Amino acid sequence: MLTLLKEQLMPSWSADKCLQGTLKSWIVIALLGQWSFAIYILSIYALPLLIGAPELADKASPAQGFDNSGGFNSLMFFGHIIPAALMAMSGIFQLSPGVRKRYPRFHRYNGRLFLVLGMSGALTGLYLSWGVGIRLSDIGAMGVTLNGLLIPVFVVLAWRSALNKQFAAHQRWAVHSFILVNGVWAFRLFLMGWYVINQGPNGNTRSLDGPADIALSFLCYLLPMSIAELYFWAKKRRTDSAKWLATAAIGAATLITLIGVGAATILMWRPRVVMIFNSLF
Repeated sequence: MLTLLKEQLMPSWSADKCLQGTLKSWIVIALLGQWSFAIYILSIYALPLLIGAPELADKASPAQGFDNSGGFNSLMFFGHIIPAALMAMSGIFQLSPGVRKRYPRFHRYNGRLFLVLGMSGALTGLYLSWGVGIRLSDIGAMGVTLNGLLIPVFVVLAWRSALNKQFAAHQRWAVHSFILVNGVWAFRLFLMGWYVINQGPNGNTRSLDGPADIALSFLCYLLPMSIAELYFWAKKRRTDSAKWLATAAIGAATLITLIGVGAATILMWRPRVVMIFNSLF
């Protein structure tokens, strides 16, 4: 009787439950960060364009070389940032097991949209960085450039495995595609989180070519991809030690994401959104 009462009152802290619970916590925090990013993009770019005041977007945009003339480069720019907002609003749902099981049709169509927009965002981003010159420095853009080059590779792998009904492989490649497509978003989180932890820049420059800037520009997607591989490896293992290791890694990633989302929202996105709305109203 006493044993039964303990089982009812005390939660079961199994390795599997902790692993999945930690992953769900990260998804929730990432969802809030993605929606915050979407509001930021729509506010400083789409809203001024809709009301016929593109000069406000030029003023608020952190990107040097922003073109609001309405030409081809301007079309490419908006073709890059608007899909980013759309992916930020719905892409995270692809990682939710509940959504996959309960709404399989939404998962399929949303996944196709995400992969297409991700591919488009990668190609337009590479063109804007190296064709138009919207970058702060050459060496500082290397991390983002590698990110953009990897996106089409993993998108094709995710798409092909889905067509071949290789669902385990598809899940793996799709998760990596999600991480890569959101690499620029993650870089903002890493950068702002780094500022908060150090109480200011430390190894950073205005051109984002300092040693910390360069390291973070690669770590923002390579580190999450490594943690994802650790998660897939742990799921296949029967030992709890592997699952606890993955839980600890995802827990650390959750903490980093939480700090980054809070810092980016308060220090980077909110001030520019407030500036736009103060100029409009």
